[in-house]
Amino acid sequence: MAWSETSAFLQGEDNQPLYARSLRHAQEAPARNAGRRKVLRPADMPWEMSRQGILKHLLNEDMNTRMETVDAYMQLIPPGSRSGRHRHLAEECLYVVEGRGYDLHQDCDVEITDTYHWRAADEVRRFDWEAGDVIYVPPNTIHQHVNADPRCPVRLISAVNRIYRHCGLADLEQIEDAPEYEPGVGLTADRVRAYLTAPPGHTV
Repeated sequence: MAWSETSAFLQGEDNQPLYARSLRHAQEAPARNAGRRKVLRPADMPWEMSRQGILKHLLNEDMNTRMETVDAYMQLIPPGSRSGRHRHLAEECLYVVEGRGYDLHQDCDVEITDTYHWRAADEVRRFDWEAGDVIYVPPNTIHQHVNADPRCPVRLISAVNRIYRHCGLADLEQIEDAPEYEPGVGLTADRVRAYLTAPPGHTV
């Protein structure tokens, strides 16, 4: 053979049906999707007492739904409280279902080479919001949601594109925990009601 790299590319005896698996995966999609839910009832949406706060997951990759690209959750912030403070590479949008408050955003300078580096800017900017507004969180921004009302809870719907995670960019860092966070706490309707009606600073 005339190719100069013949001695190199002919090496190796491992055989694997990788392309055939891709074909099979595509062919099986209709049957696989038939078993995945298009409608979820409230009882199908799991609660989580997370470091970011009180969450009710609406769509998640682990919830066996037809959604391929978006993770979404509802976040509840008790009167006068706040979410955790975190940073992730994916951009995020949040719809304010009820309540009023503000976001604290801190930009980060990012460098991605063989390693990943970021440095937070000194300035922390405040963005006020109320029910009906949409909050946009740029990529890699340290952010926190604050309930400015001492009597009424805040409810937010968060949506993030999971394509970042599938591209190897699943960068997520918790910088500060929500005040309500307690490891191992299970949420029930009664417990959530207690959080949402408790006066600021009260422990449920």
